[in-house]
Amino acid sequence: MELNASVNVVIYTRDGCHLCEEAHEMLCEFGFAPILIDIDADPELRQRFDTCVPVVEIDGKIRFRG
Repeated sequence: MELNASVNVVIYTRDGCHLCEEAHEMLCEFGFAPILIDIDADPELRQRFDTCVPVVEIDGKIRFRG
């Protein structure tokens, strides 16, 4: 499948999150190259997304949670 490089995709994730892994695999299957950001590395992100991961952001807008 062709890479969708013009779309900026970010997944806010944490280690050991099987849903995060599934979201990453699915987005890759559709040709996206998501950037993975570990929320546990940033106290602000951990507070913001603690129980909501994965959070998928597309072109700066949050589109999916958990």
